[in-house]
Amino acid sequence: MRKIVECVPNFSEGRSNEVIDQLAEAIASVPNAHVLDVQSNADHNRTVVTFVGEPGTVEEAAFRGIEKAAELIDMNLHRGEHPRMGAADVVPFVPIKNVTMEDCVAIARRLGERVGRELDIPVYLYEEAATRPDRQNLAEVRRGEYEGIKAEIATRPEREPDFGPRHVGKAGATAIGARPPLIAFNVYLGTDDVEIAKAIARAVRHSSGGLRYVRALGLLVKGRAQVSTNLTNYRKTPVHRVVEMIRREAERYGVAVVESELVGLIPNEALVEAAAFYLQMGSGFSSHQILENRVADAIQR
Repeated sequence: MRKIVECVPNFSEGRSNEVIDQLAEAIASVPNAHVLDVQSNADHNRTVVTFVGEPGTVEEAAFRGIEKAAELIDMNLHRGEHPRMGAADVVPFVPIKNVTMEDCVAIARRLGERVGRELDIPVYLYEEAATRPDRQNLAEVRRGEYEGIKAEIATRPEREPDFGPRHVGKAGATAIGARPPLIAFNVYLGTDDVEIAKAIARAVRHSSGGLRYVRALGLLVKGRAQVSTNLTNYRKTPVHRVVEMIRREAERYGVAVVESELVGLIPNEALVEAAAFYLQMGSGFSSHQILENRVADAIQR
């Protein structure tokens, strides 16, 4: 049976099309590494690439992407709204088909060792691949961002990387991990007051008392206040629940939700559940009532 792994590297470049193209080309240069999506945001100054393939293929493609980012991106010059600590900021592996989370952890750890050894980049293992509890949370790993890690990595024991040197060059540091599918979802508000977005993000995110499996930041993007969220377990905290909480919190400040956007890809199941919620489908609704699902089942038989 064919094994499929997804990798979703986030690169600290969202403005130069030339650099973004080279990053995607480096990944696609590995035979049978399939780039599914490339999304960039100039305000965040960040690009998210989604690609899939067999485990060994994906591991090699991820290395080439990190190598190219280290060559092209200088973190000393990088500025953007999104938190970041490295040129290849975060590189997660996701089990998709006939692959376990343990398989993805093994990929993350092998890649981390290679990146540290061959590219001289500090690597922190996070989420399921973390070697210590305080590094399961990406926000904790990235605390202080590039500048903070650069200042502390050589002197503070808690900043010692899992692999690579205890110094930071222009490529910064990289977080490599394994996780379930994640939904990156941004909600725009009808205001340019970023403080409102920050207040809503505090109410929504789990770390400050909000919804479980939700991370959130308040940012100013394209002149509009944005609540930027990551849903780390969409089955336990579905996307429509997050949107509705943001909407209710926004009403407290007299502003409306005017638009939302998806970053990268989303599981079909998550969209179907959101549609069923907003259409007020009863308990009798089933995914077998979706035409494309029935067609796929019939063809496979």
